[in-house]
Amino acid sequence: MKRVGKWVFFVVFILILFFTYTSVFGIYGENGDYSITYIKGIQDIRWGIDIKGGVEAVFAPADGVDATDDQMNAVKSIIDLRLVNQNVTDYELYPDFSNDRITVRFPWKSDEENYDPGEAIKELASTAQMVFRGGSEKDGEELLTGKEVNRAYVSTIETGNGNHSIVVNLEFTDEGKQKFAEATKKYQGQKISIWMDDTCISAPTVNSVITDGKCYIEGGSDKNGGFTAEEATALANKINAGALPFNLKIESYGTISPSLGTYALTAMGIASIAALCFIFIFMVAVYRLPGFVAFIALLGQLSVSIMAVSGYFPVFASFTMTIPGIAGMILSIGMGVDANIITAERIKDELWTGKTLDGCIAKGTKSSLSAIIDGNITIIIVAIILILVFGPANIFSSLFGVSTTGLIYAFGYTLLVGVIANFIMGVAASRLMLRSVSGLKFLRNRRLYGGKKKS
Repeated sequence: MKRVGKWVFFVVFILILFFTYTSVFGIYGENGDYSITYIKGIQDIRWGIDIKGGVEAVFAPADGVDATDDQMNAVKSIIDLRLVNQNVTDYELYPDFSNDRITVRFPWKSDEENYDPGEAIKELASTAQMVFRGGSEKDGEELLTGKEVNRAYVSTIETGNGNHSIVVNLEFTDEGKQKFAEATKKYQGQKISIWMDDTCISAPTVNSVITDGKCYIEGGSDKNGGFTAEEATALANKINAGALPFNLKIESYGTISPSLGTYALTAMGIASIAALCFIFIFMVAVYRLPGFVAFIALLGQLSVSIMAVSGYFPVFASFTMTIPGIAGMILSIGMGVDANIITAERIKDELWTGKTLDGCIAKGTKSSLSAIIDGNITIIIVAIILILVFGPANIFSSLFGVSTTGLIYAFGYTLLVGVIANFIMGVAASRLMLRSVSGLKFLRNRRLYGGKKKS
């Protein structure tokens, strides 16, 4: 067996502890009166309707519009996309074509404080028609619309003195690129205002002709007159989703109570901690040192699963966590425990044949790998099928219903992430740590690995 540096165990161990702590508790700070989230934790997870409750609203065409079926389908698709852009997967969307009504149900945001359903649904009902106009008045010459925008995304720019401002970047289509170049040439030295519905969101002065088809929008309500992260993300999402074919009015709205009750989440947290303590005692008592290493890897697997739903990494948005999603995470944890038990048992079997410790670890980890891969690959295939079939595309929603679609998707997502995390932590990291720790002289007693003392 190729030896691994003795320091590797401590480096991996410290990294796993860091990821576990930060994924659970997050890292937060303050800048004056504003709180800053550096790393998101469990409290930033958006819990599903079944855990936290949510909002129900009924929308109808405004101004007496008699909507066609195609227009109703377009509204449904845009609301669908707006919810998916916010990474809300636990939602229900029911169009009533005969009465021109659309019923929407979705969970509260993770940082919701006021629980005002009227405020929560405003973003879904906004027309989101973006127009570029010459000058700063609403009746200015229309230059471009949101149809010429290829995509919108959020970033930051440096504003001087080490400060940064959040902006919404726009990339135009080929047609929009040409129109925008002509518009900036015509209005060089003047203002071009950007309107969202009937609101001017920015009115910058054109300093030069822009020919690369890229620009950014500044503005917002923070103390410096810029966007907050939430405002910028919401605006980019609405631009990407497109404009509704007609104005929507809110027929009725209200709140939905969680099906599990107020204290269900706390109870689940206590049960999870108790389960982890039991697993730790069992693994150490039965498998000794490999069991201890396996438990550390299990914490790493759990932290990766939490990261995938909390938005720990900025490039990945937070995920709506439902009861089936928690079930998928628990099942993947079980797969992680099973993988380490298989490896520990194979090492123990090898130790009782009288081979050297290094040889037993090498042979045991190698012989267990095929069984672990077979079991996990099967689960990965099933999880991918669940995600593709019951994901936001709603391929089978007509057969099983929209609610079922979202719930099964959540289960498949957390199951897939958990199994992938098992390969990273439960297979790769745990074997790396075991090979490293076996190089420490005081930990080379065969009994620590489940074998008998060599005669």
